[in-house]
Amino acid sequence: MQTHSARAEAALIKNLDVAQTVPQRLHEAILYASLGGGKRMRPLLVYAAGELGNPRASATGTLADADHENMLDTAAAAIEMMHAYSLVHDDLPCMDDDDLRRGRPTVHKAFDEATALLVGDALQTRAFEILAKAPGDGEMRLALIAGLASAAGSRGMAGGQAIDLDSVGAKLDLAGLQNMHQMKTGALLTCAVQMGGIVANLSPAEMRALTSFASALGLAFQIVDDVLDATADSQTLGKTAGKDAANDKPTYVTLMGLDYAQRQAQEMHQQALASIDSFGLRADALRGLAAFVVNRRK
Repeated sequence: MQTHSARAEAALIKNLDVAQTVPQRLHEAILYASLGGGKRMRPLLVYAAGELGNPRASATGTLADADHENMLDTAAAAIEMMHAYSLVHDDLPCMDDDDLRRGRPTVHKAFDEATALLVGDALQTRAFEILAKAPGDGEMRLALIAGLASAAGSRGMAGGQAIDLDSVGAKLDLAGLQNMHQMKTGALLTCAVQMGGIVANLSPAEMRALTSFASALGLAFQIVDDVLDATADSQTLGKTAGKDAANDKPTYVTLMGLDYAQRQAQEMHQQALASIDSFGLRADALRGLAAFVVNRRK
């Protein structure tokens, strides 16, 4: 995890403009938002899934070793840019209105609201730009772009955020809560493993197994988030704790109780692991990431 987190950080630095680029204040804020720590879970999933196959195994869409590694780096940087953009916008006063992210002031507090809005816009478009210019097969690049656009759009992350905002003070049932989380959090996590699988040139059956793994993992990730919001403190989390309950937002904890949420996270963990049994030892990195998701403390 340390090695590949550092690799993801290097890929971000390589694909982002330096702070001195005009307009300087905007580029300073982009780097502040993108390089301010974090778990780098989505890039790690890209790398772990990218190790599962032989990128040169098929007759079409093949990549040389160097191009394969470059494509993985590009995919990892692109999805982390998309994630960073979502956090910047999520923290804005018109959304979740938070002042703390990763243990420091959110972008609109460190800079201003207009700059934060533009940071998100710029990161999203930069993600697609670097994928479009990535080395290797054009069909592969199109698949990566289409997958990321779908995961981030109105039927994925943005749609899940809309449901989340509409649900403040409302009474969602368990199915509705699960659907919201699969869109808001799960879509981008699923996209991460699918992007790695695309670069690894996996078969349709292998991609289905990866998707099942990621779907269960994404739900476990959000359930653990709900548990931590209810049980951890702000210093540990690096963001404001207890905010969901204070804002009367439905969560697994508020809807079903803490014990149920913790059991459900473990059940999703087991479902995720079962989905990748067929990969054998090749999927050990994915198994390690799944354990990290469920057992994390922030």
